[in-house]
Amino acid sequence: MKRALIITGQGYQDQEVIYPFYRLLEEEFFIDIAAKTKETLYGILGTKFDATISFDQIKVDDYDFLVLPGGVKALEKIRQEKKVIDFIKEWDSRKKIIASTCHGAQLLISAKIIKGRKISGYYSIKDDIENAGATYVDAPFVIDKNIVSSPHYKHSGPWMKESIKLYYKNNSK
Repeated sequence: MKRALIITGQGYQDQEVIYPFYRLLEEEFFIDIAAKTKETLYGILGTKFDATISFDQIKVDDYDFLVLPGGVKALEKIRQEKKVIDFIKEWDSRKKIIASTCHGAQLLISAKIIKGRKISGYYSIKDDIENAGATYVDAPFVIDKNIVSSPHYKHSGPWMKESIKLYYKNNSK
């Protein structure tokens, strides 16, 4: 069974959780939504998802695909969670697919995994991405090794298409 993890929190960007969630369901992934606690999460536009697992429970071995959606309110808090940052570092060290969009790049920055790489994210964090040693690219999606990043939910279609394509390419061996 293919298993995906979406890491998010209160104040997530609605489209950046909804689209990957249903797109991965379409690919027959089992999906967990991780948050600080198992609770009902509300997006900035009012949609809601129930967190199925807490940050303390997530393990790299349990998943195949990682989604880091945006939502500046959610990400400012999540990037302070050492468990999440350590999880992302370990995930990246195993070269597993990371699909990051918008402010999701803040978690990549905090995990210190983007130096020397090409990364996209919301335009307001361009300086943060560059100060972390990456090259900022404003494109619908950017692929650098195992990370597929995008600047905005308006690019959700191409971003998820390329993320899933890379997942299948890397897991067909």
